[in-house]
Amino acid sequence: MFHDLANLFYPAVCNCCDSPLLKTEKVICTSCLHKLPTTNYHLDNENLSKKVFSARLPLENATSLLYFKKKGMVQNLIHNLKYKKQEEVGAFLGSWLGEELASHPAFKKIDCVIPVPLHRIKLKQRGYNQVTGFGQELAKKLDTEFIENVLVKKSGSRTQTFKKRLGRWGSIDATFIIENSEIVENKHILLVDDLVTTGATLEACGNKLLEIKNTKLSIATMAITD
Repeated sequence: MFHDLANLFYPAVCNCCDSPLLKTEKVICTSCLHKLPTTNYHLDNENLSKKVFSARLPLENATSLLYFKKKGMVQNLIHNLKYKKQEEVGAFLGSWLGEELASHPAFKKIDCVIPVPLHRIKLKQRGYNQVTGFGQELAKKLDTEFIENVLVKKSGSRTQTFKKRLGRWGSIDATFIIENSEIVENKHILLVDDLVTTGATLEACGNKLLEIKNTKLSIATMAITD
């Protein structure tokens, strides 16, 4: 009764198509769930997610759950997560991908999950890191630790649009630092983010993490540009 009353005034809607959700549906309606463009990259270790970082990062594994297209369902999904306080989207996608990876031998070797961080000012403005729920659910499914106090963003990044790639990478790289490195020494780290486009941010974060003694690195994201 209370659920029905709350839903009357604040109806739960699908984060892809904005249609009302049924009682049995969460975050995404059944119709959209079956239409989402999944990559199945975890079944192919030479997938596009890994190739993006070829010669840039020595990765053990890389995967992305969904393909991202402009004005597509996945764009709407991630937009709601980042800008409309729909934190449950990240957790939903993390649980989904985690179920896929939990039975994969390579990802069973993960020792901890670390999210790409937000600068403290951006974190205060938004109220949450959109990658946190995603990473926490992945860590649960992989039966490992979720760690947020090692990789830190020390400065806000301005638009990189008009910078050449090399200059843009240097600028991004300078915004991340490592703290409490001893926590992840000798560990296989799964670095997580929402979207792979150029890969510059993940590259910068990954290189910082690989400076830590005897670490290995894999990457998992919610989506990758198609």
